[in-house]
Amino acid sequence: MGLRCKRDGVVASRTVTIKDVAREAMLSVASVSRALNGSGGVTPETVKIVREVAARLRYVPDNAARSLITRRTHTIGVLLPDLYGEFFSELIRGIDLAARARGLHILVSSSHDDADEAAIALRSMHGRVDGLLVMSPHADEDFLRRNLQVSLPSVLMNTLETNHDYATLSVDNKSGVKLVLDHLLGCGCKRIAFIQGPVKNQDVREREQAFREVLAAHAADAAAVILPGDFSEQSGYAAGQQLLAMHPRPNAVFAANDMMAIGCMAALREAGVRIPDEVAVAGFDDVPMARYVTPPLTTVRVRIAELGTLALEQLCAQIADPASRIPVHRRVTATLVARGSTPSRGGEHAPTRTTTADAKRHPSKAI
Repeated sequence: MGLRCKRDGVVASRTVTIKDVAREAMLSVASVSRALNGSGGVTPETVKIVREVAARLRYVPDNAARSLITRRTHTIGVLLPDLYGEFFSELIRGIDLAARARGLHILVSSSHDDADEAAIALRSMHGRVDGLLVMSPHADEDFLRRNLQVSLPSVLMNTLETNHDYATLSVDNKSGVKLVLDHLLGCGCKRIAFIQGPVKNQDVREREQAFREVLAAHAADAAAVILPGDFSEQSGYAAGQQLLAMHPRPNAVFAANDMMAIGCMAALREAGVRIPDEVAVAGFDDVPMARYVTPPLTTVRVRIAELGTLALEQLCAQIADPASRIPVHRRVTATLVARGSTPSRGGEHAPTRTTTADAKRHPSKAI
């Protein structure tokens, strides 16, 4: 929509420019630019006035022209292995809220857990984004060297920490698993099944390794059972059916994510198995649905939206000062949330407990 003007008796329209907004708001072009870009240097009252005038004039910024001047697209690329499910919707929500607060847009792509699609998605974003957030099971050093420019600010989320050229942000899986297993063992569960996720997923690898290590430390007291899964409710349901056929049957299930735990609970309920009296169930992530199933799911809480926000903030710090960019490796803490799907200890509801952060390499920072 443009401004309408009359020339030689003919009504015509032209594109509204930032100069028009500045003239109408009685401000300088520089002040209007700062107000619209959220770059600071103007008062909240000025921002309000500028946005009201821009809305009234239906001003749309010329991002292509602005990019030629600033060499910025004001867009962040996000590559995820999938877009389905509550985990990814919460993650995107956190990224989007943080981006919007900074006047940025996000360009989201899914690799559908395929290495070739991940490579194509990364390459397609070059020149279109100011930085990248990457969550992919394929993001090892060789893959990144072939598909991601080192000069492009990037943060790897929940991927291998052996990529020394890139900043990483990941969950403290080891301590989270220890919390939930200590809880299950403390409730008297001795035969515990673990439902895996996708075999190439770094979180799954860390969670399974921690599961085996904790139970190995209780070698004489606890037995481990490993069941396949792929993070979906359907795979959790199938794992629950396998569990029902076992003799002796495990008296606890720990799933590598909440959706598999919820699927497993459905299979157990259909068979008339009482949760947690006969089989306790726990998950990982604390997706919003976890508190609304019956019984509510005990899980390891990862503040998923906050994880997305932290990743975006970490990336923006790189973009703002690329000259001093040093890969920072950060782990976020996790919390045990004990709910009705696991027995209480001593007749009381188990308290929420927080992990300690695992900061492995310098420079690093625990959150």
